[in-house]
Amino acid sequence: MTVDHEREQLISILASQRDIFRITLRGIEEDDARERSTVSELTLGGLLHHVINVERHWTTVLVECDPNSEFDVSGMDSEYKLGPDETVEGLLAEWDVLAEQTAKLIRELPNLDDSIPTPTAPWAPEREWLTARYIILHILREIAHHSGHADIIRESFDGASTTHQRAV
Repeated sequence: MTVDHEREQLISILASQRDIFRITLRGIEEDDARERSTVSELTLGGLLHHVINVERHWTTVLVECDPNSEFDVSGMDSEYKLGPDETVEGLLAEWDVLAEQTAKLIRELPNLDDSIPTPTAPWAPEREWLTARYIILHILREIAHHSGHADIIRESFDGASTTHQRAV
């Protein structure tokens, strides 16, 4: 079997970025995961909820390849919130399963250059066609972007930045 180095590198960098995000959650109590620590409405738990939803959404777009899809805006008000029955531990376990599914999908996509129709949305009324590679990189960008937010929130709790946490 031939190893597709590009696909394996995409899987590896996604895993690495997920690990960096996870570091911000190390040792955090459930109450802290729901607590705002800056003027922003963002919380560690809410960001975790969001990055999982983003990965699930975009991998579904890759699988369904639906030229008539529309983004469901009904969940937007709770997108960045940890639900009352959700826990950090539970969401991290869910993310582990999703990460495995994403890796399998990346390995099995017919071609990373294939054009995929993206859902229309109120902010994007015209359908775009993006390559599978672009969508995978978008998932990476979302996780990386929100890792920065999570790092600031975590540091405001106890001074523990991701750099500090990686060292312990």
